[in-house]
Amino acid sequence: MTNPKGAGFIAAVAIFALTLIQLVVGAFGGLDQFEGKGFGYRLIVYPILMLIVPFIWWRVSLRKNPPTEMPWGAFALIMAPFLVDVSGNTVDLYDSVDWWDNANHFFNWMLLLWGCGLLLRLIWTGPTWALVLTITGLGAILAVGWEIGEWYTFIRRGTELDGAYEDTLSDELLGTLGALVAALIVGRRRKTD
Repeated sequence: MTNPKGAGFIAAVAIFALTLIQLVVGAFGGLDQFEGKGFGYRLIVYPILMLIVPFIWWRVSLRKNPPTEMPWGAFALIMAPFLVDVSGNTVDLYDSVDWWDNANHFFNWMLLLWGCGLLLRLIWTGPTWALVLTITGLGAILAVGWEIGEWYTFIRRGTELDGAYEDTLSDELLGTLGALVAALIVGRRRKTD
């Protein structure tokens, strides 16, 4: 197993802790910037989403002899978008900076799929072009899934109806483009390994 004092482990723990603290403040702090933003849901769902991949990796690695190392750097990349999202709400960037939401959909998907891509690369046996397409496709699927979650949390209740259709389409496109950039980074790195 990896030395738990490695930089990737420290980054993952710090990202998780900072996200969790802000989620608790958002859910129970009564601050205006968190109103109507689903922080009750996020307090439950975000920690699960942040820990599910490391948990699955750990469970699968226990079956191997010797157990595989925990790729904490990849886990930290997967967790980082949740911290960015919550921090953007904490400092009220979603309501005060017009382009913040769009930048998040691009860069958060790039970080998320970069981490997922690094994990895929560890087990990938096919050609690099297929890995790039797989990472990009996974990003597109996750972008659609995220938008379904936003619809369930915000749009269906009528809290964010203005421009919801256009915003959903642009978010899916930007998320997919971010995934493509991550896929190209992972694919390029694989060619030089």
